[in-house]
Order: sequence, then structure tokens, then C-alpha cells
Amino acid sequence: MKVLVPVKRVIDYNVKVRVKPDQSDVDLANVKMSMNPFDEIAVEEAVRMKEAGTVEEVIAVSIGPEKAQDQLRQALAMGADRAILIETTETVEPLSVAKLLAKVCEEENPDLVVMGKQAIDDDCNQTGQMLAALMGWPQGTFASAVTKEGDKLHVTREVDGGLQTIALTLPAVVTTDLRLNEPRYASLPNIMKAKKKPLDKKSPSDYGVEIIARLKTLKVTEPPKREAGIKVESVADLVEKLKNEAGVL
Repeated sequence: MKVLVPVKRVIDYNVKVRVKPDQSDVDLANVKMSMNPFDEIAVEEAVRMKEAGTVEEVIAVSIGPEKAQDQLRQALAMGADRAILIETTETVEPLSVAKLLAKVCEEENPDLVVMGKQAIDDDCNQTGQMLAALMGWPQGTFASAVTKEGDKLHVTREVDGGLQTIALTLPAVVTTDLRLNEPRYASLPNIMKAKKKPLDKKSPSDYGVEIIARLKTLKVTEPPKREAGIKVESVADLVEKLKNEAGVL
């Protein structure tokens, strides 16, 4: 089996996001960037499948600026075999990402695409579903467990009512949830080895995909500051305030 793992360069989840003074976008100046946490889980799952002998090759792919090589090298240090960077400075929306990944799938012919369910910068949660639709492949979203049994891939999904296990025919698309695994830390020897692993650079034009912006950001604002709470003397007072002041009862 061959597995393709898309990864995205995002603001590190430990960083407090700042908004530009003109409210046009998020301020990225001198901000620590890292791999999207859900994509990190996807890389870990693909590497574990390789270590278990289920997968022969893991390919990491990223769409973004030249600095996205850092995240690809991290994926290589975790255990991916090679990487592809589709270099662009444009803001790439989920549909354009899905179209580019579909072209990569046509070229690489993977048996499985494992990707994060969403990116923590835009929270779209669309790319995996769009890719599956473009390829005509079955999909297992919000995966908390993935096992291969015979020629089927069994994916346990987290849904509102609990857990749902489905069987997918390969090739397929799987999007990862938080409880699927805990990503490893890349060791220093593996970080050094990752520098020698192949990383191919491409452009959207190489795949015949035109990046078109379909969305326009009108305004970016920080969430309102949380107001201080109050103490009540009794349950009756609490019910009265919830009913008459908060209007939730």
C-alpha cells in the first residue's frame, strides 16, 4: 500500500493569535509556525501503518510557501519516505487544495489518503470530503481508529451519538480526529536523516490547476473578552437569573 498524507503550515497552536490593526487579516509577522495538529496525527497514523507492515510507502505533500518545507521535513523525520511541495504564495481555499491533491493522487496512485479533519487556522473541515468527491472514493471522516482487515479498511468514526464503524473499499480518504493517536517526537538522528530524503518542488501550473479565490474576507476581529461571573445565594436565585436575565430557561 501507498499512503498520501497532506500537511498544512499553520500558526502554532500555543501562540496567541493577533489581528492586524486594519482588521484585514491575522498578523503573521514573527509568529511561530508549525504543522497542523490534525495533520500531525495523520502522519503518525500512516507511519504506524508502515511500521505494522500494512503500508510500504508514505508520501507527505504540502501546498503553500517555500517555508512549508519545514513542516514536510518534520513529516519526513517522523517517518515519511518522501515529500512533495506545491509551492504558492496565494491563499489556497479548500476546493483548490482538493483539486491539487486530486491531481497528485492521479500521478502517485495512492491506495489511501490520510489527512487531518480540519486545519486550526480556518477550521473549514472541507478538503477531505471534497477530495473524496472529486476522486469518487469512499471516505471515513473524524476517525478515532483505523484498521485494515483483508481488502477493507475499517474506520471508527466519532459521531454525535457515539462511535460508528464503517468498512471502506480502497482507495479511500480518511480524515483524522484527536483521539486517533498521539504523534511522536522526531528524534535527532531522524531529523538529520530527513534532510537527505527526497523533497520534490512543484507548482499549481504543473498540475494544470488555477487557484481561484471564491471567498473574500471582509473583516477579522478578536473574540469579545469574557465578562466576569457573579455569585448567587441559592438555587432559586440562579434559576431566577437564568430565566429573567440570561433568558435561557
